[in-house]
Amino acid sequence: MTTDFNDKQMRILQVAEQLFAEKGFDGTSIRNIAREAKINIAMVSYYFGSKEKMLEALIISRISDLKIQLENLIREPLTPIEKVDRLIELYIARMHKNRCIYQIVHFELSNKKREVNLKSFTDVKRKNFEFLREIINEGQEKGVFRKDVNIYLIPPTILGTYFHFRMNRPLYEELLGLDTDESFENYIKNDLCKHIKQTIKALLTNENQ
Repeated sequence: MTTDFNDKQMRILQVAEQLFAEKGFDGTSIRNIAREAKINIAMVSYYFGSKEKMLEALIISRISDLKIQLENLIREPLTPIEKVDRLIELYIARMHKNRCIYQIVHFELSNKKREVNLKSFTDVKRKNFEFLREIINEGQEKGVFRKDVNIYLIPPTILGTYFHFRMNRPLYEELLGLDTDESFENYIKNDLCKHIKQTIKALLTNENQ
């Protein structure tokens, strides 16, 4: 599927993402999307054909630049630990920006009640593991990281911590005294990000470091 979308297509995808997040995939129709985007329903169908194809296109539009960012990170003159820190920052920034589509996609992946081709999404995840493995291998060669690291559990540790915190927002607002949107988002950007970095580095580094 192409990653080159024109202005009308991007407008449709933006509206679709918003409605999918608000009403759910099943609760949103092509007609709803066309009306909200102020675009003829026939044109929406012409561009995407179905909601399933629209979801596939939405995923493509959100992940198309991730590979480039990871490649740039690998090439930067940083230590393995610094690269891990930057990788975590990148993950959290992208999850924050695209949290609606992440929630939609993970629901579809676990639900399996319809045929949605999510190969592009899983391909990116597979590529993420390759980049992560390269960073971990570098750290292991330099004696910084443990030899028994389970690479496949690192991304779910990052994502799981982030989404647990966000999905339980009322509880953490009360516990941490986060009484404004700004204070909640700042806590994620600073304190939660720091906690995740400490957790991942504790899993990666040798005990005598």
